[in-house]
Amino acid sequence: MALQKLGDSTYLYPGSPSTMVVLSNGKAVLVDPGHGKGRHKDLRREVKKLGLGIKAQLATHAHADHVSVSPRIEAPLFIHRFEFSIAESPLNREVLTFGSKAPQGFLVFQFPEEVKVHAVFEWGDELFGMRAIKLNGHSPGMTGFLHEGDGVLYAGDAFFGSRVIDSVGIPYLVDPELFKTSINELQNYAKKGFLLIPSHGKPVSGEEALELLDYNASRVNEVGSLILELLREPMGLDELAFRIMRHYGVEITPQKLALNLVPVRAFIAELYNEGEIDAVVDNGLKWRVRKE
Repeated sequence: MALQKLGDSTYLYPGSPSTMVVLSNGKAVLVDPGHGKGRHKDLRREVKKLGLGIKAQLATHAHADHVSVSPRIEAPLFIHRFEFSIAESPLNREVLTFGSKAPQGFLVFQFPEEVKVHAVFEWGDELFGMRAIKLNGHSPGMTGFLHEGDGVLYAGDAFFGSRVIDSVGIPYLVDPELFKTSINELQNYAKKGFLLIPSHGKPVSGEEALELLDYNASRVNEVGSLILELLREPMGLDELAFRIMRHYGVEITPQKLALNLVPVRAFIAELYNEGEIDAVVDNGLKWRVRKE
């Protein structure tokens, strides 16, 4: 695959995730280097075609599919401070996506190596001609990178293409309210005319962007309502995730089910904190709608 030109200083290397290449003072900066056996070679080749070298890498967050090739690219990695230990510790990455150490080879993106982080940043920092934008909810330190000059916002996993959502049923998130707040932030940028780039999905702008953002937000709201409906009877997390996936017609595999337990737990925490549900012991830990 070849780079796609977005603006005077920005290019996109397609994939899942895609990688944004930004020109900065005669060098290239990679945003989300990604994963895959030959990905680092492909990126170096495409940057070389521009007559440039790679001077830095930025990561929207520390999930393995976004950073696993970073150690093979000879350039320092920058990441938000909330994601620092997730990148550097393989166990922390598994805890975030599985809840503990994961069975070997079980997770779709399981990367057993450390990813060295060379510097951390804060939301609002200026980095190589871009601004770090707070878009958390998918992960604790999820960050978008705004290039105002080219009118581009690389949004990482702050929203997803419709095919991704349809394939899993539940958008992956660790906090539903923060995820929706980030969607609102992205809607503001879409209304200003910025091109929004999800890591998993095609770049969108204008009405197309607003429709896709609404699809993301609507699915989160639907899942919250569906959980309350399902919890009219006591139910454990595994069955709850299974029933949600079946409701949306998702092909259910052990890996998808395990992954969806993470956002389901996040919804449960939110509903419990709002006083909507109670925990009960009924042949295991279960949850049910709070009785009046």
